[in-house]
Amino acid sequence: MTQYLVAIHHPDDYDGATESEAMRDDIRALNVEMQAAGIRVFVGGLEPVRQATSVRRRADGQFAVTDGPYIEAKEHVGGFWVLEVADREAALEWGRKAASACRAPVEVRAFNAPPR
Repeated sequence: MTQYLVAIHHPDDYDGATESEAMRDDIRALNVEMQAAGIRVFVGGLEPVRQATSVRRRADGQFAVTDGPYIEAKEHVGGFWVLEVADREAALEWGRKAASACRAPVEVRAFNAPPR
């Protein structure tokens, strides 16, 4: 079994308060389905990107802490699941369900195998 990240992408100005009840119901149902299948390792939603803080190591070895996201982009990760499934095709099927429930694009990516 391999672990996969299924990350939801939102536009930078996304406001979770505008999510419809139907969308919230679909996401809850998806979480129940993932739990029943025994594949959900972790799930989490993130605060709006405007509340992000970035930490960068400077050439002098000190750290710069700044308000805002690490990169300027039109989209950001708004939440994610970590799933443990048999293969990439299974992960993609759950990714399709996530994109449908969240009404947003998702990224599906395998974690590197841990070092032995």
